[in-house]
Amino acid sequence: MSKIKELTPKDLRKDCDPSFFKFKTTRELDPFDGAIGQARAIKAMDFGLNIDIKGYNIYIEGPTGIGKTIYAKNKLNELAKKKPVPDDWVYVYNFANDNEPQAINLPAGMGREFTNDMNQFIDTIKNEIRSAFNNQDFEKEKENIQKDVEEKKIRLIDKLNKDAAKQGFEIKNTPSGIYFLPMINGKTLTEDEFNALDEKTRADFEERSVAIQQETIDTMKKIKELETKATEKMNSWQNNIALFAVTIQVNELRNKYKKFAKIQNFLKAIQKDVLTNLNDFIEEEKPSTTPPQMPQAPTSKPWDKYKVNLFVDNSELKGAPVIIDSNPSFYNLFGKLEYENSFGMMKTDFTLIKPGLIHKANGGYIVLQVHDLLTNPILWDSFKRVLRTREIHVDTLKDYQLNTVAIASVKPEPIPVNLKVILIGPSNIYYALLEQDEDFRKLFKVKVEFDEEAPRTDSNIFKIAQFIHNFCEKEKAPHFNSGAVAKVIEYCSRMVENQTKLSTQLNDITELLGEACTWAKMENAKIVTAEYVKKAISERIERINKYDQRLVEMIQNGTIMIDTSGQKVGEINGLSVMHIGDYSFGKPAKITANTYVGKQGIVNIEREVELSGTSHSKGVMILSAYIGEKFAQERPLSLSASLCFEQMYNGVDGDSASSTELYAILSSLSELPIKQNIAVTGSVNQKGEIQPIGGITDKIEGFFNICKLRGLTGDQGILMPYQNIKNLNLNDEVIKAVKDGKFHIYAIKTIDEGIEALTGVPAGKKNKNGEYTIGTVNYLVNEKLKKYAIAGRPTPPPPPPPQF
Repeated sequence: MSKIKELTPKDLRKDCDPSFFKFKTTRELDPFDGAIGQARAIKAMDFGLNIDIKGYNIYIEGPTGIGKTIYAKNKLNELAKKKPVPDDWVYVYNFANDNEPQAINLPAGMGREFTNDMNQFIDTIKNEIRSAFNNQDFEKEKENIQKDVEEKKIRLIDKLNKDAAKQGFEIKNTPSGIYFLPMINGKTLTEDEFNALDEKTRADFEERSVAIQQETIDTMKKIKELETKATEKMNSWQNNIALFAVTIQVNELRNKYKKFAKIQNFLKAIQKDVLTNLNDFIEEEKPSTTPPQMPQAPTSKPWDKYKVNLFVDNSELKGAPVIIDSNPSFYNLFGKLEYENSFGMMKTDFTLIKPGLIHKANGGYIVLQVHDLLTNPILWDSFKRVLRTREIHVDTLKDYQLNTVAIASVKPEPIPVNLKVILIGPSNIYYALLEQDEDFRKLFKVKVEFDEEAPRTDSNIFKIAQFIHNFCEKEKAPHFNSGAVAKVIEYCSRMVENQTKLSTQLNDITELLGEACTWAKMENAKIVTAEYVKKAISERIERINKYDQRLVEMIQNGTIMIDTSGQKVGEINGLSVMHIGDYSFGKPAKITANTYVGKQGIVNIEREVELSGTSHSKGVMILSAYIGEKFAQERPLSLSASLCFEQMYNGVDGDSASSTELYAILSSLSELPIKQNIAVTGSVNQKGEIQPIGGITDKIEGFFNICKLRGLTGDQGILMPYQNIKNLNLNDEVIKAVKDGKFHIYAIKTIDEGIEALTGVPAGKKNKNGEYTIGTVNYLVNEKLKKYAIAGRPTPPPPPPPQF
């Protein structure tokens, strides 16, 4: 045992000295909004945000709960303040094609101003036009035009009546038409009287009626011309009045927005449209007479087309927009057209176009979770199309789905897009998209890798203290003193099983902080101390360690057979880690080995019954290679051996027990018993070198708990890989037992060191003659294999019978 390293309490955990902190409580610290560690990620993020080339969007990958979204938010908010505020966007009516509303961009704040100006314009021209047409001058001119027409009509009709009288006719105008009644001596004849006239007189009347009828037609035509000219004169007069009123208002707007060609065209079209729909402006708006309970058809007025849909309003921004969303539905991202039900027909117009998050983020940044996008194929394809084409259409799902309702829609003009997209998700999705989605590779060329651990430097330790300050301020929780912060730091190292690292799983750290604060509040403490942090850790374990406790009970009562004292040949205590949901714990497992004559090699019983994982099977195969190199250089290896994890029914994987299995085989071959008070973990390579494994802290604490229940004897302990020393983060109870000499932890580098510790017999080395020292483990193993080789030789055939 003197050749191997026995660990001291200082090796078992890297304590954080509270005196390192120059504060009494975290209340004294400044807030911290950056990332803990993540130097590579920060560098990549800075590059991705500073490159303005198409396709250089960003994918942030890393485990959940390490602060990727918070970092992105803080980073973007800081950067966005230095960027210019993007333009506003408005939609207006398209007089050339009413189904294709026009998009107009204006400097930030001017969109709202233009909207207000057009609303004011509508109110003004309505009032101006009505006022102009309701004043005395207009009415007087209107009366003059009408009077002039009436006088001319009267003169024409009087002349017609006189000419008719000269021809012996009276003209009678009735609703059914104009009649010419014959007269004799000033008396109008009845039909009977006319029929009683002689034929010559009647023929004379008929001949004269032709001429008077033609004159009547000519007179009616002249009256119609008079009325038409009067109407034209009235319209011209009205148009002049309206044009005067409108031109003043339009010119003001034209001067104000003279730099914007689309607005100039829009105002020009409005000017024409006002004259076309002048009567709607002149008439007073009447209240609806439809009963309230009856559905009313939506009515539109000409001035509705002059309104402005303030689509994107950036007037309140102080830099580029930063949009972070966790619910990217189709309409939420790409905007939508709202509809109104008009007697079974769904209708919309340019005022009902609503923006999506991409519109609002345009000119800035948008942060989305990749999983949310991929749950909807239409959403993902549409999103990629926006990034590919650099423009966004306000589509409706009717373009992708069948509809049973009639829809009258519009097609708004697309808006150019210039924004940086930051997707957040796990690495497996990143690599799947990289391999299977050709567009993804072209559109997301910057990968930002967040790590779940960071170096345990003074800087990162202080950042965690600042993070604790942030938590306490946000949750209005009691602050932590320096001792409590030190325990949190130690817990962060335990989470990543590395004394030189710190966990960046901020979500898990936050849970610990919240629980420690709760225990402090329950005892009316104003400050969270180290005791409350330790209590939070122990209480959390107690809440979720049901299966751990059941296995301990089964070991304690002998249901699961684990020996912690004595010595046995071919039996050894291995160590495994079990994961139940979010809880993991160490558990000893009895590993047995039987060896006998044969050529099967080492049989992995778990593999034979399909309970062995690939890593475990590989580890077992390595054992044959080690034994072959060490003991079969001069003769074939004749060995059959079986290995078994006793009472293990849920499968075995990993190679962390390969050294343990090799010790059991060597014990069986040498017939030297192994100490059962020592448990073992560690993988081995073909050269007999011990390799590091995972879960070392849980494994040691698991075996320690069994020994503690049965009573610590002072000779119990663990054999572990030397390389795993930096991974130890053991609890106070184990450290105290080691300090008191009641429990021992040994770090080894080779199989020879391990077998010596387990058997108390030297492993043995070859002398100059290539032979192992008599009595050593390797000597005994070699001798047994010699016997197996002899016993395994084929029996020579009997000699042939004598010939006579």
